[in-house]
Amino acid sequence: MKILFIGDIVGSPGREAVKVLVPKLKREKSVDIVIANAENAAGGTGLTPKLAEELFVYGCDCLTSGDHIWKRQEVLKIIDHPYILRPLNLAPNIPGKGYCILKKNNFKLAIINLQGRVFMPAIECPFRAVRAAVPLLKKETPVILVDMHAEATSEKVAMGYFLDGLVSAVVGTHTHIQTADEKLLKGKTAYITELGMCGPYDSVIGQEKSKIIERFLTGMPTRFEVASGDIQLHGALIEIDEESGKALSIERVQEKLL
Repeated sequence: MKILFIGDIVGSPGREAVKVLVPKLKREKSVDIVIANAENAAGGTGLTPKLAEELFVYGCDCLTSGDHIWKRQEVLKIIDHPYILRPLNLAPNIPGKGYCILKKNNFKLAIINLQGRVFMPAIECPFRAVRAAVPLLKKETPVILVDMHAEATSEKVAMGYFLDGLVSAVVGTHTHIQTADEKLLKGKTAYITELGMCGPYDSVIGQEKSKIIERFLTGMPTRFEVASGDIQLHGALIEIDEESGKALSIERVQEKLL
């Protein structure tokens, strides 16, 4: 089973990259399943029903998220969609769900969405939440992928080792800059600290440079704008043995929209 996991989709440039590059990668890399973090798909922050449907049409099979999922109120209309996830470790009774079972082309896999706590909003412990969820999902499928949406590198690395041998892959999202530490851990769990993003790389993590620099210089609130130059899709291609759930390989993906 080959899974393409895409980093945070940022605004209309990111959506255009998905539209053009996901079909290309599916053909060239024989991709079976596409998972993407979509919490920034709507104007650089949040997700709407219309844009979620677009991303499914473009080839995404499951949309994960993070701390920005609630930025657009209309997301409540789709938060119970079977393949749209919000972080698992939110407070009890929050709308939506933190994991799903995806069935496609005779493949069956589980996807878990977590959110870190270091330099992030105060929420429940992601380590305890995922440890409770994994045995339940193992009853359905040995193939389990985890999106660890977190700010701190150390928290993502710790989660990788915490789940080594228990899940098929742990990938990081949220910080938008792809790391070069993709590897198979000892227990055959595929790992990368940060997938990167899908959007304009002539920017500061997807936003117009001048706006971000102005905020750093003045300390005053600034209205951010999604940038438009050098559009790229970053993520990882992960191959998994569907019988054992063990990862066979992981490679970084960096594709430019020409």
